[in-house]
Amino acid sequence: MRLAALLFLGSALGFAGNWSGILVDSKGYASEQSNVNKNPMTLDRDMAFEVRYCSPNVRTKAFSVVLPDWDSLEFDSAGNAKAAELARKTSKKSVLDVTVIGDLNKDRIKVASISSDR
Repeated sequence: MRLAALLFLGSALGFAGNWSGILVDSKGYASEQSNVNKNPMTLDRDMAFEVRYCSPNVRTKAFSVVLPDWDSLEFDSAGNAKAAELARKTSKKSVLDVTVIGDLNKDRIKVASISSDR
């Protein structure tokens, strides 16, 4: 019986993930991503600007981590609370590189921990 419990616990920990990227305001980044110019002559997007523009502030309630390929993963409510605490500790409108540990369910992370990479 103990062996079964240990195997279950080990398998549950095996699904945990680790993501590194930039912490952003989830709603702002989603808005910027959907604001696409349909002109075929304008192919370049300044993704670095979009990330800076969507940097979280003290009033941000929903957070995402933007991965190196510019995809983003949203946080669960507990993760949003942890990210808000981290964002409050940083300067205003700064790009914040973070590492997030948790479980992925579709495109939302159940955050176990979040830390700054500074």
